[in-house]
Amino acid sequence: MYICFYYYENSMAISIAILDCDLMLHGRGHKTLDRFDVGLVSDEFLLTQFGFPREFILYLVELLRESLCRRTQRSRAISPEVQVLAALGFYTSGSFQTSMGDTIGISQASMSRCVSNVTRALVEKAPQFITLNRDAAIREQTFQEFQRVAGLTGVVGVLDCVQVAIKAPNSEDSSYVNKKGFHSIGCQLVCDARGLLLSAETHWPGGLRSIDVLERSALYKKLQETEEGYFLGDSRYPLRKWLMTPVDCPESPAEFGYNLAHVATHEIVDRTFRAIQTRFRCLDGTKGYLQYSPERSSSIVLACCVLHNASLQSGLDAWTLERTDPLEQLETLEQRPEDRDGQAEELRKQLIGKHFS
Repeated sequence: MYICFYYYENSMAISIAILDCDLMLHGRGHKTLDRFDVGLVSDEFLLTQFGFPREFILYLVELLRESLCRRTQRSRAISPEVQVLAALGFYTSGSFQTSMGDTIGISQASMSRCVSNVTRALVEKAPQFITLNRDAAIREQTFQEFQRVAGLTGVVGVLDCVQVAIKAPNSEDSSYVNKKGFHSIGCQLVCDARGLLLSAETHWPGGLRSIDVLERSALYKKLQETEEGYFLGDSRYPLRKWLMTPVDCPESPAEFGYNLAHVATHEIVDRTFRAIQTRFRCLDGTKGYLQYSPERSSSIVLACCVLHNASLQSGLDAWTLERTDPLEQLETLEQRPEDRDGQAEELRKQLIGKHFS
């Protein structure tokens, strides 16, 4: 924002420029713009207000510095440090409350701009932090980590489609109304045994079924091309060579054992999403819904997914803040006889016979 006032001295107009509304709101004595120093506050304060320790916040600042400086090239642009803190404050609280702006010395309007800037910068980093392309050594490690969970061998990742509540789009598009009757975006997630996201597509209308999202997703072709191992999906998905699902009506002890192992392993993706919602309360539907368009809401969710992976790769625990919710009773996908995959059924039968008989 640029505001110019004039006063007259000796009949000459002299301009006085004020380059940011925060300077007007708080004055020069306030901790505005670049004056908030992360190094002068305690670790406890940073964790309480912004959800992350000092080292990780400073890492984020350096990671996003170039992008944030590029987006704010005014002479009194808000510093990358303050922009990152403003965005973290919003992600972890879900609010643009004046108290958060007061903490770092910026207005509510500037808070909103900071969140937009940081969100775009994090979305740009998504391919760097969320990727399914893993070398043979990492894939073998993934197999071992999943096997230690409940005995299933050959698991590459666990797949689910979750819902994030949003405000009703202005167009009143009914495609965003999910089966529970509220507006949401569908987010298709795949993670490994540690809770690290391997794929995150956060832009789907909430009214789509999980199978419809999967078949339209960018991930679908990659999953079909899986040559070694398989993914796990719940009963909302069809059984495929590359996607193992529970046995609909288990009869033998081996089938019951397989289903129990499947549930225990697949639950990792649900735990991961609950942990993300708990850390980033802007996504927690029990606290309210995202007050943005589906497009902007999608970007915010993806930014939080990037932060989740970045923090996990930095040594923070994926599930430290996990919220415990009862498991939802899922609907079972009704498959037509012609949609059944005989080869996939044989592979699942062999898997059950080898490890659970």
